Amino acid sequence: MTTSEGEQGGGAGARTPGDGGAPRPEERLERAVRAAEQALIEFEIAVETFRVEVENFSRLHEQKLGPMYARLEELDARILEARAARTGDPEDLRRADEARSRLMPIPGVEELLNGWMDGDGLFPEATAMLTDQPVRPPQRVRPSEEARKLYRDLARKAHPDLAQEEKERLRREEFITRVNAAYARGNEAELRELAEEWAAGPQLERAPSAGEELYARLEWLARRKELLTLVAKELEESAIGAMLRLAPDDPDRLLEEIAEQLRAQVTEREAELAALLA
Repeated sequence: MTTSEGEQGGGAGARTPGDGGAPRPEERLERAVRAAEQALIEFEIAVETFRVEVENFSRLHEQKLGPMYARLEELDARILEARAARTGDPEDLRRADEARSRLMPIPGVEELLNGWMDGDGLFPEATAMLTDQPVRPPQRVRPSEEARKLYRDLARKAHPDLAQEEKERLRREEFITRVNAAYARGNEAELRELAEEWAAGPQLERAPSAGEELYARLEWLARRKELLTLVAKELEESAIGAMLRLAPDDPDRLLEEIAEQLRAQVTEREAELAALLA
């Protein structure tokens, strides 16, 4: 932290021989800010790491199980259609129409479904995924200790709330967005490049005073803690986050168990459809 004006000029904030060497209020504030800052950084790292793991697990979940869910929906629609064709009941016809309408392709469906199916049904690659063919999982990102250190340092130095002007705030926000993205990828080299870029970047015409920096940091710490608490809660309560917490050490096995259940359901639906069409 910057040396206070009181210490520099021997003013009212400095220690005097008669005050027993008591620390200035600013010093106590500095220690409190440092402690809160470190705790928040560790919390932020934990939340960001969990977010990356949730996103990776979500992609793997969709990649491995998405075609099976699509196959089950298609079979359910065909079963309802076959049943309606047999009975001719208006209610059965309505249910069959509703089920089929939910499966009708919409503009951009190939992008939405990541190339699993089009208007003619599942792609061959997606159909192959219904078998025991192994699916290569996405990379699991676990930032190194050096990446964490670089991330902490950049978060401290470049945070937007330390800006004194709107232009500088915008520059910091754009920079921190890049820092967060690099950390999410666990890219240590990119974080190092960003640290060099920040060190060589433009400097503020007027550096914030010690008091301004402390109060700006305190305000940001409070807001950031509230935001991170909400983000962590949303991640933990999401369907994917809940699944990941069930098997944090071996999520692939959990997916295999779900895949086995879905394959069994597909087999049952196919048998039911065959009986209706016989």
